[in-house]
Amino acid sequence: MMIDNDWLVPLQAEFRKPYYAALYKFVSHEYNTTQVFPPSDDIFNAFHMTPLGEVKVVIIGQDPYHEPGQAHGLCFSVKPGVEIPPSLVNIYKELQDDLGCYIPNNGYLVKWAKQGVLMLNTVLTVRAHRANSHHGQGWEEFTDAAIRALNTQDRPIVFILWGKPAQSKKSMLNNPNHLILEAPHPSPLSAYRGFFGSKPFSKTNEFLKEKGVEPIDWQIENI
Repeated sequence: MMIDNDWLVPLQAEFRKPYYAALYKFVSHEYNTTQVFPPSDDIFNAFHMTPLGEVKVVIIGQDPYHEPGQAHGLCFSVKPGVEIPPSLVNIYKELQDDLGCYIPNNGYLVKWAKQGVLMLNTVLTVRAHRANSHHGQGWEEFTDAAIRALNTQDRPIVFILWGKPAQSKKSMLNNPNHLILEAPHPSPLSAYRGFFGSKPFSKTNEFLKEKGVEPIDWQIENI
């Protein structure tokens, strides 16, 4: 459980705090005694795949998928060969409507991460079959530190906040160089309340282009 790129600068102080010691102990015990997702090597994949200096877009999720084989450390993303979860089905529908992207046969979003889209869950681990089971153990404090670090970056960054838990982070975001896009969560329960038609992908790319930043190629290819 370590980060070894430029994220270490703002986050290394967190690893030394008492809450993190307690979190580490809790998570280690969970991995040793029960089934936990994602695999422990994948916990920090969002940070590994999208270094701080390369972040252009931040998508904030809640906690990892809790069924076998799904979670691999990026919010909303699943490994190749895994059925596309309902929220991601709706993200793809909006992407098709917004930018004309075809709907791919997989939910593997690494292509986004490698272009500077940080896909950060606010809680980084979960017990099998139990959504939100690692809520309130300290991960929120850790990921809040990451969000605060992003807020201090004086280059164009787009924050995409889907649903109330993500939008609760808005109070930490006050940098005038950044764009905040809010919409209901893409889950089937709330997507029809304004997620569909919110056009987050075209709005993100228009903002980046206006600021002279290379836009994101949102098309996930078929495997």
